[in-house]
Amino acid sequence: MIKPKALTSLSIFFPCYNEADNVGILVKESIDTAESYGVDYEVVVVDDGSSDRTAEIVEEWRKKNPRVRLVRHAHNKGYGAALRSGFENVKKDLVFMTDGDRQFRVAEIEKLFSKIDSCDVVTGYRIGRQDKGYRRLNGRLWTGLTRFLFGLPVRDVDCAFKLIRRGALQGVELKSNQLLIHAELLARLKKRGCRIEQIGVTHYPREKGEATATRPLRVLKTFAELFRLYWKLR
Repeated sequence: MIKPKALTSLSIFFPCYNEADNVGILVKESIDTAESYGVDYEVVVVDDGSSDRTAEIVEEWRKKNPRVRLVRHAHNKGYGAALRSGFENVKKDLVFMTDGDRQFRVAEIEKLFSKIDSCDVVTGYRIGRQDKGYRRLNGRLWTGLTRFLFGLPVRDVDCAFKLIRRGALQGVELKSNQLLIHAELLARLKKRGCRIEQIGVTHYPREKGEATATRPLRVLKTFAELFRLYWKLR
């Protein structure tokens, strides 16, 4: 087991939108992984206005384990807004974020731990991405565009498997409500001089639930946010 010097306390958080079939399993995986390292931790779930039992399931876990917290949006605000709420509400020294669809395994956080002592941010890149062909192509094109615009030193900008020193996040004001959030986060951290490293992580097929973040209207809003961010940071 790799336990870096930076691991003094740990926040694990993830956004959910109608993930009742996944959220309970993911909370348990997060608790089991954090407790295996024997450090102070919290598990924060951001419910982005779900209409199913997502929030109720998290509340059941909170009653069993006070280290579990629920941040709830009254209505659906978007993927980026959910991640922003997560970053605003975490309290521990290292911040780990993933997605609520269980296409990653929390236990692979050890891979990120192997690098965090030498940098401020460790971001994963998906090995054998388990998505449809058009989504893989879109991902490559999107990463290429954001690398070109912001000079990001990563091969998979939207990979939802990241570990960040909370100190590096202080003073970083994120704006995106949509899919730009990952590129915005890395671009703002890079601009302030943070060290970014990357490592490959396993990607799994979505077994339950439905992806909603890539609906056409949200993609259009993401491109609008992209060009606003470019002009802001250039």
